Amino acid sequence: MAYIRTGFAPDSDASLDEQVRQESLTVAAGLKRQDAGLLDQLIVRFQHRLLRYLLYLTSNRELAEDLFQEVWMRVLVRGAQFNGQARFDTWLFTIARNLVIDQRRKKTMSSLDELFEAGSEDDRPMSFEIADGEPTPFDRLSNLEDRERIAAALMTLDTLYREVLVLRFHEEMSLEEIAKVTRAPLSTVKSRLYRGLAAIRPALERGGRRRMGAA
Repeated sequence: MAYIRTGFAPDSDASLDEQVRQESLTVAAGLKRQDAGLLDQLIVRFQHRLLRYLLYLTSNRELAEDLFQEVWMRVLVRGAQFNGQARFDTWLFTIARNLVIDQRRKKTMSSLDELFEAGSEDDRPMSFEIADGEPTPFDRLSNLEDRERIAAALMTLDTLYREVLVLRFHEEMSLEEIAKVTRAPLSTVKSRLYRGLAAIRPALERGGRRRMGAA
């Protein structure tokens, strides 16, 4: 069970969409049966992506790992709620985001915008050591030094912008899928993507100039 977006010719988009739809329905049926084997497959397939997303949202590895476990418990308990009309990873990331919000609200932060825009001592660059053997678009276009610089630059952004960039370029989600995960209007997602790219561009351009000077 794998729905991978790369490696298909443009004229195969319709068949790929149908494959994704059928796989989503298969996952939905399996979750309704509480198929333990299916859950194991889902964990293996999505564990690296899910943990990376949680790390980017929380900037705290211990918290991210705790929430990672809780996400899969929610999938196990509430799997019947997934109807297969959307991609499974869209539903999975929505659960993860809601858990991050719930956890932060326990610290008396009630406004979602305040929650994701507020800075804290945890909002700092951090190293990422998550490898699943499947390079993201960022990975395919950059070397190790570039990836470290991109990760550090992302961590300087407000979480609202960081999240959209991670979902768009690491997870290859469409803008419509990002809107579902974040429960934000499409226009808001586009604005956050534009602002995030504008904010991160200077750091990326500085790295590019350093490489050219060293050449």
